[in-house]
Amino acid sequence: MSSPTPPLLNVPVLDQTVRHLYVHVPFCPSICPYCDFHVLTRKSGQVEAYLERLEQEAAWLASQYAVELDTVYLGGGTPSFLRDAEITALVGSIRRHLGWGRQENTLEINPGTVSPARATLWKGLGFDRASVGVQSLDDATLKFLGRQHDAAGAREAVTTLLGAGLRVSGDLITAVPGQPLDSDIHGLVALGVDHISAYTLTIEPGTEFARRGVTVAEDDERAGFERTEELLATHGFSRYEISNYARPGQESQHNLAYWNNRTYLGLGPGAAGQYPAVPGSKGQRVKGSEEEVSNGLSVEPSNRMPKADSGSLSHNPQPTTHNPLTTRRTNPHLHIWLTGDQGEAEAIDAEEYVTDALFMGLRLRTGIDLDDLSKRSGLDVRARYAGAIAANVERGWLELDGTWLRATPAGWWVLNRVVTDFLEA
Repeated sequence: MSSPTPPLLNVPVLDQTVRHLYVHVPFCPSICPYCDFHVLTRKSGQVEAYLERLEQEAAWLASQYAVELDTVYLGGGTPSFLRDAEITALVGSIRRHLGWGRQENTLEINPGTVSPARATLWKGLGFDRASVGVQSLDDATLKFLGRQHDAAGAREAVTTLLGAGLRVSGDLITAVPGQPLDSDIHGLVALGVDHISAYTLTIEPGTEFARRGVTVAEDDERAGFERTEELLATHGFSRYEISNYARPGQESQHNLAYWNNRTYLGLGPGAAGQYPAVPGSKGQRVKGSEEEVSNGLSVEPSNRMPKADSGSLSHNPQPTTHNPLTTRRTNPHLHIWLTGDQGEAEAIDAEEYVTDALFMGLRLRTGIDLDDLSKRSGLDVRARYAGAIAANVERGWLELDGTWLRATPAGWWVLNRVVTDFLEA
């Protein structure tokens, strides 16, 4: 049960300036059998309508919030599937109304869309980081996953992007039946990438894999989870988040904003954002709805593919504080979004903000600074959740090091169970 009187410290100290932007591009050349994101193949007139509506939404966000962007992330879908003139127009809309990231600007890329000329164009538009959906460097595995590129095409794409001066992160899917994981990892590292995201194959309801009855054994999940870290460590990569590895200084700054529970804008159909509760003196307080947004992040085990356009965990709907700290807004899918519908909004109070922050922050190897979280939320986190912290430390799933709370390797594997203790405290 929720505490009727959570210990409060003082007024929350949250940055009211939004510094991160996620843009959802839903169009794909084909739909992979494991995919449950909001994606669709393009039809005549859809992209033109999408770009027109995106410009309107960017202008609306700029009128409502104080924005000084540090990072921009174009995800999907397949943003690199946009034609040259289309992605140029999209970037122009962002720059006109919201600016551009001062630290990092990422474009998600399908290997089959890469050419030297296009890589040069993307670099010229202001992208400095490419997140490439390699998934595997084994042709049989790629065929099973329904990917349109082959291993040679993936290698050529990564080499081309690096040659254009982009930082490159390679995505891998692990625990695929018959996958030669060791050679996938060694091969991707050999191409020269400095960041790797490794996600367990997850069979989501409603996907083609689910309809086919494809399953993934938990033993295979765990083996892939552990083997990936073991191999990448030998190449100088550190696991800085459950599913993400980087050489020193190559961590994804945009995704770190999610994991540190910072505010960010969500632009485009299906995108979600976490905004200041009160727009930056440019608009009115946003009224929260009663509906809750499911997070779409991993279900236990906790190393499955996250949705960039996701919200947060489901929470106890009974509020313990009434003053919202942030507002979570989720855009509808394309056909509804094109009508101007702004989607659902939910006011986030101090306790929900804290449990969101714990769930996200405990994904990080560094963990979360409880004193900083208390300052941001106004809630005495250590006092409010003393029981949940102590119980999970005793189980060996969490460790408390000064002000820092972090998950142990065993705790990462059962992170949803750990966070449930905080939700039920």
